[in-house]
Amino acid sequence: MTATQIPTSPIAGQKAGTSGLRRKTRDFMAPHFLENYVQSILTAIGGAQGKRLVLGGDGRFFNDRAIQIILRMAAANGATEVIVGQNGILSTPAASHMIRMQKADGGFILSASHNPGGEDEDFGLKFNMANGGPATEALTDKILAQTQSITSYGMIDAPDVDLSVCGPATVGDMTVTVVESVTDYAALMETLFDFDAIAGLFAGGFTMRFDAMHAVTGPYAHALLEDRLGAPKGTVINGTPLPDFGGGHPDPNPIWAHELMGIMTGDNPPDFGAASDGDGDRNMIVGRGAYVTPSDSLALIAAHAHRAPGYGQGLAGVARSMPTSAAVDRVAAAKGIDCYETPTGWKFFGSLLDAGKVSLCGEESAGTGSGHVREKDGLWAVLMWLNIIAATGKSVSELMADHWATYGRNYYSRHDYEAVETDKANGLMDALRGKLAGLPGQTIAGLTVTMADEFAYDDPVDGSHTSGQGIRIGFEGDARVVFRLSGTGTQGATLRVYLELLELDPAKMDLPAEEALAAVISAADQIAGIKERTGRETPDVKT
Repeated sequence: MTATQIPTSPIAGQKAGTSGLRRKTRDFMAPHFLENYVQSILTAIGGAQGKRLVLGGDGRFFNDRAIQIILRMAAANGATEVIVGQNGILSTPAASHMIRMQKADGGFILSASHNPGGEDEDFGLKFNMANGGPATEALTDKILAQTQSITSYGMIDAPDVDLSVCGPATVGDMTVTVVESVTDYAALMETLFDFDAIAGLFAGGFTMRFDAMHAVTGPYAHALLEDRLGAPKGTVINGTPLPDFGGGHPDPNPIWAHELMGIMTGDNPPDFGAASDGDGDRNMIVGRGAYVTPSDSLALIAAHAHRAPGYGQGLAGVARSMPTSAAVDRVAAAKGIDCYETPTGWKFFGSLLDAGKVSLCGEESAGTGSGHVREKDGLWAVLMWLNIIAATGKSVSELMADHWATYGRNYYSRHDYEAVETDKANGLMDALRGKLAGLPGQTIAGLTVTMADEFAYDDPVDGSHTSGQGIRIGFEGDARVVFRLSGTGTQGATLRVYLELLELDPAKMDLPAEEALAAVISAADQIAGIKERTGRETPDVKT
């Protein structure tokens, strides 16, 4: 086994987005593309010499080959050990936990999260640091700089490692330790939640469907919900991870999780429904005829987290991404704890969690988590909801009705315009920036503008500054609209429009969200001119 340096040159388009580098699978399969990016990461972290790393992914197409390449590159760069999930499988939260538990120097996670998978679909790679969290802005800047100046990468000539067998193997002088993917994560969940109480729910006839969407959480959900907690077999559907996610789009929202939504709105639905995404870090919560928005889910968890043993002492504080609704802010204010508003991207929660300023975080894009790892965690959120239901004896609908009666209802929706031509999307945002100064005081669609700005963030722990994080427009009556270009797509640009209105009148808390938000939607359309600038009549997805 000989380590060699293979000549290469920079490849355009290797700038990481919100959560790592995502491109079409065929891009990653092209000569030098994956290798350039992996070497750039290894160089940016100060080299791999003597380091211990974690490696795993969501099982999408090309994961298996990419893992073997990364192992040979890590060995060539002097890594001491790489810990790999069996068959290359590790959910993103499980990988974060593994890094922390093993006190590793970081880890590679191969996933494009909720994006579709397959040879003609999407692939992704990100590096998580020693705290288990995504690379900081400073590190991703270093990685980008390396991609733009790389001249060679290290590779060792070695056979593939059999990842189906747990135990040690070697690649050159490096140890490869293959570990069972679920066990350690499941043990962590048992320390946080009242598993006996949740098991009692199922023993008493409580019914549930969990849609793993043919993605990575299937094995985790089977092990936890059916094997450990006693939910009947068949509770977990689409539980076998497939390279193309069964031809589906593993995004847990009412559009893509249509099978689950059909079950939950059909005849004799189960008591509770949930879903997770490609790499297991997102979640969707549904009751009988009751879809819970991610923002409401975060707020309800904040209000009831003390019911779970791992959070019995209460929350140190909470944090949400800027586009996420202010529902959790109202809970934090009532409980007298701090609430932080950050840019989009889980990496911005890391310093707050590490400093002990917060113990619960969430994003409107179906991500919720706590200080147990440094990633959002889909199954964690599902178990938290089950713990709350077991502790209160209330249904999803009853819990939400009580919550709105106590804190008010933040009507909320997100409209996504996908694969918009990049120049048109950027032109729309530039035009909005040009309007900001003149908007306050104007009345649009019957709503008076009270503020308009482009969000920037100063981290209260490390002092880092992040700008250009979305355009915010606030109206009288605690309504607002946010415009932002997403960093999770692989082609064109996704324009996200976030719409919010606080309702305190109990008689108006059961309206369809689009009806309640009609004036905000109209104001957003008039201000941005989406149809005129993009040619789009309607959003591709509404959540």
